[in-house]
Amino acid sequence: MKTILFQGDSITDANRSRENDANAGVGYVTLVKGELGLNYPNEYEMYNRGISGNRVIDVYARMKKDIIKLKPDIMSILIGVNDVWHEISRQEGIDADKYFQIYSMLIEEIKEALPDVKIMIMEPFLLSGVATENTEEWPDRFIQFSTEVRKRAVKAKEIAEKFNLPFILLQEKFDEAAKLAPNNYWLRDGVHPTTAGHELIKREWIKYFNEL
Repeated sequence: MKTILFQGDSITDANRSRENDANAGVGYVTLVKGELGLNYPNEYEMYNRGISGNRVIDVYARMKKDIIKLKPDIMSILIGVNDVWHEISRQEGIDADKYFQIYSMLIEEIKEALPDVKIMIMEPFLLSGVATENTEEWPDRFIQFSTEVRKRAVKAKEIAEKFNLPFILLQEKFDEAAKLAPNNYWLRDGVHPTTAGHELIKREWIKYFNEL
């Protein structure tokens, strides 16, 4: 049985259980588990190790415990929004260049420990919403938020290119979806997906998984 690991922040976490791996939360991870479980019975064991609030440096800090010790055959990483959000809200973010540097170290050390693991890099994304939109005190909030998240998206793509890894495009998919229904139909606050938003992510994840 092959092992699949999902790594990231609250978007991946999605209220997963910390005690029971069978409860992978209410997000795209559970949707992936359902589809792969149906199509490939008993072929994959899947772990969700996303943690709400994580930045890339937090994933790096828990790499041995939550990645290397699990010895995944396949893993995906979705990280970047909190590297911006924490800077905007509390000046504890990770700038784009350091994000790239730490992300590079993360991938290098994973590949050194697990040379056969297949890794997919997922693009951080956002839309305008209650968590990202402008305020009276901060009229340019969304511009800064959007600009900085897109910088992390560019760096995430550069990571994928540097290590010859699949890069799962998500921002353009949410931009296209937002033409069909309001932003909060897909991302309830501009960051965290609704059920429909998680389904969108799942479909893109499966698409790239099938090409591994």
